[in-house]
Amino acid sequence: MIKTSLFADQEREAKLNQLGDALQLMEQHVDFAALAAEVDLAAPRPSRERGGRPPFPTELMVRVLLIQQLFNLSDEQMEFQLLDRLSFQRFVGLRASSQIPDRTTIWTFKERLIQAGASESVFNAVNRQLSRHGYIARGGQMIDASIVEAPRQSLSKEEKAIVSEGAMPADWKPAKRRQKDMDARWTKKHGKSYFGYKVSANADKRYKLVRKLKVSTASEHDTTHFEDVLDPANTNRDILADKGYVDGEREARLSKQGWRMHIQRKGSKDKPLSEAQQRRNHRIAKTRARIEHVFAGLAQMGGKTLRSIGLARARLHLNWKVAAYNLQRLVYLKEAGVKAF
Repeated sequence: MIKTSLFADQEREAKLNQLGDALQLMEQHVDFAALAAEVDLAAPRPSRERGGRPPFPTELMVRVLLIQQLFNLSDEQMEFQLLDRLSFQRFVGLRASSQIPDRTTIWTFKERLIQAGASESVFNAVNRQLSRHGYIARGGQMIDASIVEAPRQSLSKEEKAIVSEGAMPADWKPAKRRQKDMDARWTKKHGKSYFGYKVSANADKRYKLVRKLKVSTASEHDTTHFEDVLDPANTNRDILADKGYVDGEREARLSKQGWRMHIQRKGSKDKPLSEAQQRRNHRIAKTRARIEHVFAGLAQMGGKTLRSIGLARARLHLNWKVAAYNLQRLVYLKEAGVKAF
């Protein structure tokens, strides 16, 4: 016989705490009010001059979007989970409320950030919190890029030619235009074709936290954004990257500026690598591989695919995804007792 209890909700929460709620751990180490304040500064809350129901507090919506990225949920799934899941309700502060942000509310909040040009606001705010905890960029920096796939488009040969020129076929109706990604591009990697975008990232060697990122179309070469993601705040001048970033002129210029370049060399059929170059590549790879752990962490959170359409939404999605990764990493560092020094 199943036992009933008037205090079932409290007993479940106590059991949840006993088992270990990752979101409650994050609550202990992250100042969400500060994150919300910086989001409001970058994208002010809409005016209520015309009346209507007041929007949900920004802090609540920041928490919702971070959960969405941590657990890789669509807007529709996020709405359902907020209604159904105790840990989510408790984390966003809706345990005793019958109201929750629905899918339209979540979408509207994201659009507010995009229209204000504030897609990077939470990533930058999270990095400032990392510094306040003492986890500043140390040990050198590792740079790499990863393809993020978008929904593939079914286009005729004529339509592809028009889209590649940055235009839109005149016969497309508004409903069709909304479903077509005009920004995503094709690229090839290891002989396989991909459609979507690319995120270039800089992670520090000491803590494996992402310090800089750049979102672009997949067809743009990795090396194009190398200097965009350099982090002058890192306490070490070492830069590590794979052979895709080889550029003699740039390496010479950055070396003169005081950077220590550790870029893996690539050989060719006519000019294979010497044994000394192979050993050097191996030494660099042993350290540079740490950034692959970062991309693996993002992949576990669904950071290798997009549900959205367009570069603006891809930029928003990936900045929040990386911010969520950094917060998750911060909690790990704090709980593992990794000293910030």
